[in-house]
Amino acid sequence: MLNSHTKGMQKKQFILLVALCIGFVTVSVAQHKRYAIKNGIGIIGGLTQYDIATDNFTTKSGNGFIGGMIATVDIPHKWYTVSYGLQFSQNTLEISGRPTLAAISPEQMEYKLMAVQVAFMLHVKLLSDNLTLDVGPQLQYNSELELEDSSQSNFIVDGFDALLAEDITKISQFNANGVVGASAGIGNFKLRATYSYGFTNILNKLNDENLTTTPDSEKFKGNQNMLSFALMITF
Repeated sequence: MLNSHTKGMQKKQFILLVALCIGFVTVSVAQHKRYAIKNGIGIIGGLTQYDIATDNFTTKSGNGFIGGMIATVDIPHKWYTVSYGLQFSQNTLEISGRPTLAAISPEQMEYKLMAVQVAFMLHVKLLSDNLTLDVGPQLQYNSELELEDSSQSNFIVDGFDALLAEDITKISQFNANGVVGASAGIGNFKLRATYSYGFTNILNKLNDENLTTTPDSEKFKGNQNMLSFALMITF
């Protein structure tokens, strides 16, 4: 059973919650009387190009796709609109490796990475709603790197003596990005191009794996970047 102190705390928390809700509704209604706030929901889908900028590996960007949903809030008298959205992406990139140390020419090892990204975006109106500059932060949860060809799991990563392709899959899975881009279109249809850059070290988790990194003893460090081209349909 709850004691009187606990019940008192719960009552205070409930009163505070009700007060906040009333305040929010009051402000929302007051704003609605003065301005025609337009809310919308959109779906987005398109193609991506993904890479990890790092001095540890020789990488090559790969292609992928994105899809998701976006909620928009437009206040006509403002010079901007805002949106927040959830999107899923599947990307690929290539890292150079060798079957053996004696191999003369390196081969490309393809990795796959899936990610869920949540973004809050500010859209600066350059030409009303028909052309906007988009910028904002993005939080990401991603999978580990998955080697597409399992027969390459024992390949040696280019630049190392004993670091294997399967050793570098356990990358950091929580990351923060910055996004900049532009949207253009008419009515409910827009084309959106964005570039996202990882502020966090996506390879940081590899530093905790006690990997053999000879002859290079540098820490693993890499920043992801993704370019996307997508079609957005709003309702």
